[in-house]
Amino acid sequence: MKLFSYFRSSASFRVRIALSLKGLGYDYIPVHLVKDGGQQFGTEYRALNPAALVPVLQEDDGRVLTQSLAIIEYLEETRPQPPLLPADAAGRARVRSIALSIACEIHPLNNLRVLGYLSKTLGVTDEQKNAWYRHWVETGLEAVEAMLAGDARTGVYCHGDAPTMADVLLVPQIFNAKRFNCRLDHVPTVMRIHQQCLTLPAFAGSVPAEQPDAE
Repeated sequence: MKLFSYFRSSASFRVRIALSLKGLGYDYIPVHLVKDGGQQFGTEYRALNPAALVPVLQEDDGRVLTQSLAIIEYLEETRPQPPLLPADAAGRARVRSIALSIACEIHPLNNLRVLGYLSKTLGVTDEQKNAWYRHWVETGLEAVEAMLAGDARTGVYCHGDAPTMADVLLVPQIFNAKRFNCRLDHVPTVMRIHQQCLTLPAFAGSVPAEQPDAE
């Protein structure tokens, strides 16, 4: 299979982790989101993903999948071992809730195209843009912290003692938060889990600096 990815993309980072946790090999196809005006806007790439976003996962049979969470759910259904979702319905709902709190409530407000619109179209200063970023990341992670710290089902990882989809979403968001110098001392449970995840090769080998297109 092929993964069309950008090393700094947290959505791509999520899928890299999921693929690695499941022991699935893939060809890494870099798509630079800044060079050449953004390679994701090229005709060939848009034929794969009209939304001009990464990642894209292409199966060997030509099947194309987009949207990181949809890709991860697809991998879970087609390659169920090791599982990234709990066996019980309540557990699956909790893991999805944590994951969606990151994917839907934090990430959309601070991804590249939103930050570009703030700067290039609305004309906000870099200081204002960074304040916007930090506000939504810090308040969003505060909510995730409350979900984790206040629930007995939180274990070594976000849910129990094996990594799940929630951890797959959490780690890339923390990398982004650190890159923009967000405050993180108010989310100790989040940071404990983040550090624990990075002891696993699937997470450590998926970080941006380890990708072939890393700069």
